[in-house]
Amino acid sequence: MGVVGHHVVLMLQYLSLVVMVLVIQTLAHNPDWGQTEPYVEEMMGKAKVTKLRFYFHDIMSGKNPTGVIVAQAPTTNQSATGFGSLAMIDDPLTEGPGLTSKPVGRAQGLVGFASQKELASIMALSYVFTDENFNGSTLSILTRNPIMNPVREFPVVGGTGKFRFARGVANVKTYWVNATSGDAIVEYNVTVIHY
Repeated sequence: MGVVGHHVVLMLQYLSLVVMVLVIQTLAHNPDWGQTEPYVEEMMGKAKVTKLRFYFHDIMSGKNPTGVIVAQAPTTNQSATGFGSLAMIDDPLTEGPGLTSKPVGRAQGLVGFASQKELASIMALSYVFTDENFNGSTLSILTRNPIMNPVREFPVVGGTGKFRFARGVANVKTYWVNATSGDAIVEYNVTVIHY
């Protein structure tokens, strides 16, 4: 190999080294696991407001309950508020207050009794809609529920499908309750902003 060939090899090695350093610097300053971009409303389209009214049926009794206790505090710690109990639910949502009313979805998630002094729970629920208008779409609620208050307000913290990027509130009131069985029907009036 002549002097020119040797210089070409050295130049190619140098260029390869420069390219490798540039790639490493780019990866170090722009990780592929996250990227922040400016928010442009036009990317999402116009925001919409949807108002929903439905009934939540919490059935803790009978042969086919839709809510079951999956964990409970030791008997020495049991209180009148249910403190320490954790339930998993798959409750029907209907258009009207009757269980035979048109089904519109299911409420699925966890309800934990979180207060030693009052009947209050912490809820992490996904409201999965099945009717033709919102089929497959969900709303997520994460909240504290002071059950004995006649009217409660829950935050809607997210959504999917037709409720993508949802935020809003659910005004909730107990329609009917059986204190012995724990069965209840709860009316939801939900207002969400979404794209």
